[in-house]
Amino acid sequence: MKLKIIIGIGVVLAVFLALAGVKALQIHALIAAGAAFVPPPETISSAVAHGEKWQDTLTAVGSIDPQNGVTLASEVAGTVAEITVADGSVVARGDLLLRLDTSSEEAQLRAAAAQAELARLNLERSRKLRADNTVSQSELDSAEATLKQNQADADVIRAAIGKKTIRAPFAGRLGLWLVNVGASLDERRPLISLQSLTPVYVDFWLPQQNLSQMRTGLEVQAACDAYPGKKFTGTLTALNPDVNATTRSFFVRATFENADQLLRPGMFVRAEVILPEEKPVLAIPSTAVLSAPFGDSVFVITPQVANGATNLVVEQKFIRTGKTHGDFVSVESGLNAGDKVATAGIFKLRNGMNVQENNEDTPKPSLSPNPPDS
Repeated sequence: MKLKIIIGIGVVLAVFLALAGVKALQIHALIAAGAAFVPPPETISSAVAHGEKWQDTLTAVGSIDPQNGVTLASEVAGTVAEITVADGSVVARGDLLLRLDTSSEEAQLRAAAAQAELARLNLERSRKLRADNTVSQSELDSAEATLKQNQADADVIRAAIGKKTIRAPFAGRLGLWLVNVGASLDERRPLISLQSLTPVYVDFWLPQQNLSQMRTGLEVQAACDAYPGKKFTGTLTALNPDVNATTRSFFVRATFENADQLLRPGMFVRAEVILPEEKPVLAIPSTAVLSAPFGDSVFVITPQVANGATNLVVEQKFIRTGKTHGDFVSVESGLNAGDKVATAGIFKLRNGMNVQENNEDTPKPSLSPNPPDS
């Protein structure tokens, strides 16, 4: 009986050891297969770092100012009798915009004009009588003074009527009327905004170290969030002669023709002064740059021979970037001309990873991108 029990235990142990051995062989095979497994290469697009010559630029934040701009107001108190133009109208210099009630002044002017006419007739009679020595020279002088006084009184009334007649001081576009017909106005009451939109100024500040590079006639480009993707071109026309003692910067003004009147006074713009000198740069597409808190980097593609086969492997390199131009960015250090860098799919790359190139479906970068309307 004991022998049978011992034999049974031996058989169980033998089966267990056999199963354990088989399982150990399977695990070893899986480990070896995992170690030998090579993941498929990631598909990326690429570009070669190349030298170019870019015109240097100076950028600043500016605002749009009109060549002529004012909020019209009445010099005298009165009642609005007539508004002759609608809100937002384009007017020429001298156009009648608004007229206050002048009925009282017009009546006074007729009386003053009658007095002046009478004084003129009296003067003519006095001159004839003086020629015959019928009146004295003092009486003639008095008649001349009376005429001048009456004419001056009439001119004062005409000036009062003129102050109650609001005309456009320059050509431009009106805003919205702030008064209505029949309203009683106090002195200096704002009436309406008038802005000249062609041309307009772009005013901005630049640091003093750029003063030696500035001169009138340089091209200035402006971009505004109101018109994404659109650039406006103007000319630098004036520099302030002094430098701000607090900020150590100087004031610059550029003139834009603004024929389409898209730029409006008060707008915020990004101004860019185009300097005439071209400087050599090392350019790569901006999509190749991986930005991180510890610095910018790119993945450089290099061929690597293993087991008789040539594979493409990426190596991460940290770089220092400079100015941007269109879809490109300049590299100041960390990269050499001729290095090939990954430009798409860089977020899934790791140092030493195998890759394969596919540039067929990748849009080509441009120095003057013009994306189609969506």
